[in-house]
Amino acid sequence: MARDKFHYAVRRGLEKQEWQITHDPLRLELGPDDRVEIDLGAQQLLGAQRTGEKIAVEIKSFLNDSAMLDFHLALGQFLNYRLVLQRLEPERTLYLAIPITAYQSFFYRQLPQLSIQTYRIKLITYEPNDEVILQWIE
Repeated sequence: MARDKFHYAVRRGLEKQEWQITHDPLRLELGPDDRVEIDLGAQQLLGAQRTGEKIAVEIKSFLNDSAMLDFHLALGQFLNYRLVLQRLEPERTLYLAIPITAYQSFFYRQLPQLSIQTYRIKLITYEPNDEVILQWIE
């Protein structure tokens, strides 16, 4: 499996927030021909707000020339992964992790905003150089 360029930055950012990485990647099989690999599976073991919470995180870098194409691919992948998770691990919440630069330069636009609202996409913004999670957007 090819890892996203910022895979380890997001992983370390989650670990800094006391998330235990339980799967890297999280492999799920809906059927013999329908397997998916979500970048990370994690569980919060400490902390007052998220104790016991399980998440899956799909990491995207948005480094290609077309942010719109990156968004289309990420959205389709996210929605399919969420379907599989709802069937196989409904207790796990799926997040799309995006760099803060992409969030600030692209995700303010109407189509991404409408998609996030309509499809109830949960986002994590991260700073890849500092390896930190900046925002959890529900």
